[in-house]
Amino acid sequence: MPRMTPSEAFVETMAARGVTHVFGIVGSAYMDALDIFEPAGIRFISVAHEQGAGHMADGFSRISNRHGVCIAQNGPGITNFVTAIAAAYWAHSPVVCITPESGSGTMGLGGFQEVEQLAFFEKITKYQAHVSRPDRIAELTGRAFDIALAERGPTQVNIPRDHFYGDIDVELREPLRVERSPGGAASLDEAAALLRGASFPVIVAGGGVAMAEGVGALQALAEYLSAPVVTSYLHNDSFPASHALSCGPLGYQGSKAAMRTIAKADVVLALGTRLGPFGTLPQYGLEYWPDDAKVIQVDSDQRVLGLVKPVTVGVHGDAAGAANELLERLKAGADAPACIATSGPRLEQVAAEKISWKEELDGMSVGAQGELSPRRALRELERAMPQDAIVSTDIGNICSVANSYLRFEQPSSFLAAMSFGNCGYAFPTAIGAKVAAPNRPAVAYVGDGAWGMSLQETLTCVRENIPVTAVVFNNGQWGAEKKNQIDYYADRFVGTNLNNPSFAEIARAMGANGIRVSSADEVGDALRTATASDKATILEVVVNQELGEPFRRDALKKPVRHLAKDRDYTVT
Repeated sequence: MPRMTPSEAFVETMAARGVTHVFGIVGSAYMDALDIFEPAGIRFISVAHEQGAGHMADGFSRISNRHGVCIAQNGPGITNFVTAIAAAYWAHSPVVCITPESGSGTMGLGGFQEVEQLAFFEKITKYQAHVSRPDRIAELTGRAFDIALAERGPTQVNIPRDHFYGDIDVELREPLRVERSPGGAASLDEAAALLRGASFPVIVAGGGVAMAEGVGALQALAEYLSAPVVTSYLHNDSFPASHALSCGPLGYQGSKAAMRTIAKADVVLALGTRLGPFGTLPQYGLEYWPDDAKVIQVDSDQRVLGLVKPVTVGVHGDAAGAANELLERLKAGADAPACIATSGPRLEQVAAEKISWKEELDGMSVGAQGELSPRRALRELERAMPQDAIVSTDIGNICSVANSYLRFEQPSSFLAAMSFGNCGYAFPTAIGAKVAAPNRPAVAYVGDGAWGMSLQETLTCVRENIPVTAVVFNNGQWGAEKKNQIDYYADRFVGTNLNNPSFAEIARAMGANGIRVSSADEVGDALRTATASDKATILEVVVNQELGEPFRRDALKKPVRHLAKDRDYTVT
C-alpha cells in the first residue's frame, strides 16, 4: 500500500471518482486538503454562503448525473448546509457533503466552533461516515461516494480536523459501480399483462426517467401503446413537450390537459415516480386522479412502492430498464395490446385537450390593460427561452405559476426544490448547473422575497466568471402567503408587503449585468440579451400584484375568532 498523508488519500479518492468541482467556503479545518485540490484537477468554487454551496452541488449533480460536492468550515459552516442537503434529499441528488469537524482530542469540551455534526443530517442523507481514524479516510470517503450514486441521494463524510494530518498506509479502492435491475420477472409479466388489456393507458413520467437516462425507452413504449404521457410534479423535462403524446405536468399550476387525460385512464403506469401527495392534489377544482384505475408503479426505491397511492403492481426496478423490458414483453405477446386498436379516438381526445388548455392559458396570460401581469411575463419568457436552456425555479407564487409555462425537449433541463420547497434555492442551483453544463444557458426564476436569500451569490458568479441569468420578479410582496391572508384572514397583511430597491442596480454594483423591464414587449428581448451574455445577468421584471391560487387549500381553513379583552380578533 502506498504511504501518503490523509489529505492526499482524501483528495485522491475524490479524483478517482471523477470529482472536478467542489463548492464551499474556505476554512482552516480542511485547508491541508484544499491546498492540493488544484493539482488533483479539482476546481474549488468559493461561494458567498454555505447554503448556496449545497444548492450548487445539487444543481451540478442533477445536470451532470454525477456527484456534486460541497465542503465548509466546521461548526457554523456545516450547520448552514442543512437546508440545501434536505432539498437534495428530496430531489434524489447524489450530493456528497464533506463536513470537517472539531479536533478529535477536544470534542466534548465546548471548544471553538464545536457542535455534533452527524445528528443534523441523520434524516436527510442516505449514508453517514464518521472518520474515526486517519487511516480510514479513503475507505469511508469512497463508500460515501459509491452509496450516493447507488441510492440516489446525499451522503455525509464527517472528518475531525486533525485527521487530515500525519502519514498513513492507504489502499485506494476503485469506485463501486452497481448495475440497476429492470425489476423482477414476475412483476414485469404482471405489469405487461395489465398494459396489454388496457383500453386507455396513461404513463406518468417521473424524475427517475431522467435520472436513468430513460426518456428514449419511455418514448418507444409510449409510441407502441399510443399512450399519452403526463409528467409528475416539477419533472416537466421527463418527456419531450413537443411530442404528440405529451400532455404536460400534473400538480400545482400544471396542465389541465394532463389532468383531464389521466382522469380517463383505466391503467396508469407510474414510471420512476413516488407519486408524491403534493403532486397529485386536486387543482383548478379538478379531482383528476383516477381512483378506479389499475396502477403499475416502477421505482428503484422499493420503499415508495404503494406508499402514497394504492398500486396493483409494484415493480422494484430502474425506470429505463423497466420500460425496455415492458416493451419487449408487449411485442412478444401473441395478441397485440387492446389499446392499439382504439388509438385513433384516444389520440383525438388528447389533441383536443391540449388545444383547449393552450387556448385557456393564452386567455389567462393577457393581464390587465397597461400592466405587466405575472402570467404575461411568464408567457413572454417562455417564448424567448433558448431551446437548450436549463431553468431552475424557486418556491413562491409567481415561480410556482411558472409550472404552466415551462416546456422542455431534453432531460436534465428543469430544477426545483421539489417537496422541500425552500426559498433561496433557484439561483445557486442554476449556478451549479451552469458549471456542470457550461455550453447551455442557465436561468433561475426567483421571487423578490426569495431573492433576498440568494442575491449574494451574484458575487460568486462575478468572481468565478459563471454567466448565469436570474429572472427576479419584483411585485413587492411575499405572494404565496399574501394570497392566504387575502383568502383566509380578511386582507390583514402582516409581514407580506415588501419595499424593494432596484435589484438591477444592485447587480450592477456587484459587477454583474443588471436589466430592469416593466412592459411585455421588453421581456423577450431582455431574456435573449441576458442568456447570450458572457457575464452574469440579473433581469428584474416588474410585475403587478396579481396572484395565483394558493398552494394548499387543504392546509388552511377559515379561522374562528373570539373577542378578547381590549382586542377584536373577529375576522369579517
